Amino acid sequence: MKDKCGIVGIYSKDSSKDVSSFIYYGLHALQHRGQESAGIATFNCDNITNDTNGDHNGLNHHCGMGLLIDAFRGDMINELNGEVGIGHVRYSTTGQSKFENSQPFVTTFNDYTIAIAHNGDIINSGQLRRELIDEGVEFISDTDSEILCHLIKKEFSKNNDMIESLENLSHIIMGSYSLVIMVNGDLYAIRDPAGMKPLAIAEKDDIFIVASETVAFDVIGANFIRDVKPGEIIYFDNDKINSHIIEKAATTKNSHCMFEYVYFARPDSTIDGKNVYQVRLNIGKKLFEEFPVDADVVMPVPDSSIPAAIGYSRASGIPYGEGLIKNRYVGRTFIMPTQNERELAVKLKMNPLVSELKGKKIVLIDDSIVRGTTSESLIEVLREAGAKEIHLMIGCPPVIAPCFYGVAMATKKELIAANNSVEEIKDKLGVDSLGYIDLDDLVDAIGIPAEELCLGCINEEYPTEIPSDLEVESYYKL
Repeated sequence: MKDKCGIVGIYSKDSSKDVSSFIYYGLHALQHRGQESAGIATFNCDNITNDTNGDHNGLNHHCGMGLLIDAFRGDMINELNGEVGIGHVRYSTTGQSKFENSQPFVTTFNDYTIAIAHNGDIINSGQLRRELIDEGVEFISDTDSEILCHLIKKEFSKNNDMIESLENLSHIIMGSYSLVIMVNGDLYAIRDPAGMKPLAIAEKDDIFIVASETVAFDVIGANFIRDVKPGEIIYFDNDKINSHIIEKAATTKNSHCMFEYVYFARPDSTIDGKNVYQVRLNIGKKLFEEFPVDADVVMPVPDSSIPAAIGYSRASGIPYGEGLIKNRYVGRTFIMPTQNERELAVKLKMNPLVSELKGKKIVLIDDSIVRGTTSESLIEVLREAGAKEIHLMIGCPPVIAPCFYGVAMATKKELIAANNSVEEIKDKLGVDSLGYIDLDDLVDAIGIPAEELCLGCINEEYPTEIPSDLEVESYYKL
């Protein structure tokens, strides 16, 4: 599975303060949210000139492919001085993995420079792209984030009022989005009316910072203030935080992404008032209550399942142990083009500790099963290492439908739980028992009412209308 991106925006009250290094470190803390590309855009009022080459706008901007350390080599970050800036790390859901799709996207017109970084997915982007092309817009990428950039530019050119432009934008686009937007030396942040994607705000000395997760605040020593509310626009004026709630928020129910708590977010983050590590401990406890097993050891599929495995161990009294050692320098297995390559990648990524597995009855905790191919390969690895019994416990109910809001998990025909019963999945994976957490128990573990969570991938009850022209097959193969 892939989640689409992490974002950071920083505003300094001190015009002489350089924020580029803070953005860089904040993005480092969010690297788990995107490893395909990274980028930073800053604005420096002292660099504004009056030349005719288009480089007079005070903008500093750089993007690169790969991890942050690959995109920003040497002292490159020192060339991005500015008192306001935004940053982005990317996984692709709509749009291919190529340089042209890296963010922030930047556009200029008249005396303005607009830069935008986006976490989420705009599900009516196909229609919007066609309309913009008909109006003469030329695209350099195939992402929905560039569409947002052009729409904001279009609305802003009508009124030079970003709040009104974002209000208008909310009535045009459909889907999930957390955005940081820089207009010359001004910084804006907005969260979609359903609050599907996380966004929070903090303060450190004379700077304000908004970011996808609170871990971005911890790394620079910023103090968490609060989560950005669903449908809220945050902006800075007179060195203060200002807020505007868009009209659409009043008629839109909260739909926070369940997978942030189960899998995506770092365990040391707090999202919408819920500590992710504690949620995952709760999931492990619930799994034991539902599926008590007589076993020798409880083991996680590293890394996101570690807290849930600890929770199961504490609740059951069965010792916690490690049976799989993760090689963190191997890419994610779902991007491999063939099944043989995916199986090889699993063995490269997860190496068994034979001494901890041979002859043991193990409870194996994983956060979710999507296609089932990775799980099947892992079970084979454990069997070859001599595991006597394998009882697989899953911290998410069966995934039976695709996500359209920024989680590129699979098409429905590829989802193992959409096409097989739990008993059939157990047999396909070759485990002694298989238990999925119950939906009600998952909701209880998270601590947010079910009606305020997006659960579309497990119950097909989506928080928005799904456009009829959305080509699901191609949507997940870009």
